[in-house]
Amino acid sequence: MASANGLATAQGRPPLFSFGLISDVQYADIPDGRSFLGVPRYYRHSILVLQSAVKEWNTHQKHKFVVNFGDIVDGFCPKDQSLNAIKKVVDEFEMFEGPIYHMIGNHCLYNLPRSELLPLLNIRTIDDRAYYDFSPVPEYRFVILDGYDISAIGWPNDHPKTLEALNFLSEKNPNEDKNSPNGLVGLERRFLMFNGAVGKEQMTWLDGVLSEATKLKQKVVVCCHLPLHPGSASPVALLWNFDEVIDLIHRYNCVKVCLAGHNHKGGYSIDSHGVHHRVLEAALECPPGTDAFGYVDVYDDRISLIGTDKMKSTDMHFNPKVIL
Repeated sequence: MASANGLATAQGRPPLFSFGLISDVQYADIPDGRSFLGVPRYYRHSILVLQSAVKEWNTHQKHKFVVNFGDIVDGFCPKDQSLNAIKKVVDEFEMFEGPIYHMIGNHCLYNLPRSELLPLLNIRTIDDRAYYDFSPVPEYRFVILDGYDISAIGWPNDHPKTLEALNFLSEKNPNEDKNSPNGLVGLERRFLMFNGAVGKEQMTWLDGVLSEATKLKQKVVVCCHLPLHPGSASPVALLWNFDEVIDLIHRYNCVKVCLAGHNHKGGYSIDSHGVHHRVLEAALECPPGTDAFGYVDVYDDRISLIGTDKMKSTDMHFNPKVIL
């Protein structure tokens, strides 16, 4: 942290702005457990990580906003506690002295349908859409994608988007348990029920946002619960149609960084067009006495993630677009 701050001071170039971030809190008032891979999960401690994050963000008194990358409550949370658990975590976020921008994850949708969830997260859109954008300064735009736009979870059982997702999974995943990647090879392993896709309407919207950002000469940061690049995450964690989204992003030169959660161990890669992909380490998997959150200093020519404890710091410099 000191070296990153020292570099900015030495160059005499303070950031344009900064913001806080955290991912995969997955709080639940239940005993600690393990993931399906056997990784320990600390359900009660995760809210303490969030509390530490908010305290640290407020201490800085310079962050313009905070982005939460989804999964604020775990799927193992008893369903009669879901509403109160989500409200409890949201209340902790609201202790931050500034705006909070949320996105939805699969664990959020295990607890509440999106029609009930989105108002609690202050996502005010039509038709229960969970994608939107905002511009904190004229030079930058942030895009929040809804990775569960086409999904078998969160929508009513008879909703067209649910049926589209189920049909898609039946074609792509032969297993009876659609959360099992058994027999799937390589990138095919992403075709699981706990993932989802960006739908056609959202793709059209994204195209329009990137076109407008290009005209305004804005740099864009894309945020999604699900990772968008195979180099940054395990195949089982990827957006179903990550390739279509990346192809659209690559038609423009405005997107500089894609940030995501979901893949709890974190990850980082730079794609063929020089776009940085940073997947954030999960607050859920922090043993007592450890943390995973951070803040980002945003400059004209780079974005610097300054991580706390288990969240790794990452300096992401922008390069001219390279066509391969």
